[in-house]
Amino acid sequence: MLESAQAIVDEHADLERQLADPAVHADPGALRRLNKRYAAIAPTVAAFHAWSGARDDLEAARELATEDAGFAEEVPALEIRVAETEERLRRLLLPRDEDDDRDVILEVKAGEGGEESALFAGDLTRMYLRFAERAGWKADIVDATDSDLGGYKDVRVAIKAKRSAEPGSAPWARLKYEGGVHRVQRVPVTESQGRIHTSAVGVLVTPEIEENDEIEFGPNDLKIDVYRSSGPGGQSVNTTDSAVRITHLPTGVVVSCQNEKSQLQNKESAMRVLKARLRQMQIEEREAQASAARRSQVRTVDRSERIRTYNFPENRIADHRTGYKAYNLDTVLDGELGPVIDSAVAADEAARMAAVADGS
Repeated sequence: MLESAQAIVDEHADLERQLADPAVHADPGALRRLNKRYAAIAPTVAAFHAWSGARDDLEAARELATEDAGFAEEVPALEIRVAETEERLRRLLLPRDEDDDRDVILEVKAGEGGEESALFAGDLTRMYLRFAERAGWKADIVDATDSDLGGYKDVRVAIKAKRSAEPGSAPWARLKYEGGVHRVQRVPVTESQGRIHTSAVGVLVTPEIEENDEIEFGPNDLKIDVYRSSGPGGQSVNTTDSAVRITHLPTGVVVSCQNEKSQLQNKESAMRVLKARLRQMQIEEREAQASAARRSQVRTVDRSERIRTYNFPENRIADHRTGYKAYNLDTVLDGELGPVIDSAVAADEAARMAAVADGS
């Protein structure tokens, strides 16, 4: 632990020297990357100094205790401080997800349950928008297909941090655990006899593409179609072919966008989503080839697996991966999603700690 921590401390000092160089400030891209890395490892450096200082204090107290009983009384408290600072340092030294500082594109798609599923897709979308607002992020609906009763058949939301986020608090670091099937149990508005129905909604979260990401396309990889935008029920809401559908032929991935005012804007938005999806597919292919022991138990759940149930009659929310359960569904849907995500973060961290311990 000491060796890996010292390497980060040395890197932090080197970054500090680079950031003091006026030449670096002439390159905005390089400056942004250096600042991002500097901020990312700063908590680890602070934890290292806290642990090192606590160890020095404990060693000094033990030496002086042979001459002064007053110092002996300080030893138990100092031992606790060393243990606490060491535990924090160990957690910060766990291998990080390289995408944790990124923004995200979050997609919500209605599944089993027809209109009721689409209505719940609308509920989940509002939940994420409110959660983003509470977190101080900027959230914009990139594209949406409305349902007849006011929900969404599918919707894409771009969620961005307004400023450099603290490590572990950027959109991807928090929302990456939301991918999967969300199940709802309630009496639909279309149900005349008061029976509880079960519906499902799929959520897909991908990290946003950044300037230095290289997603290349061959000359015949893309099929681009244009068509007229449509609203609920399929009626046309535009007199020009401004909506865009892009198909990546090698993978079969299809992305469409119709919410922007012009064909060019819709094409740019669709390309942005397509690149994010393709990059995520590349990452998942690499992870699939890696040792299972090195992968997070939370993040490797199959996307078809139910990850969470929202039970309206009992006002209950339950996460099936982490065992989290609470009876405040109404406040969660109002954007108070933090504790639910915290349970996934804790489970992920515990799995990674166990993997490191098994490999040591």
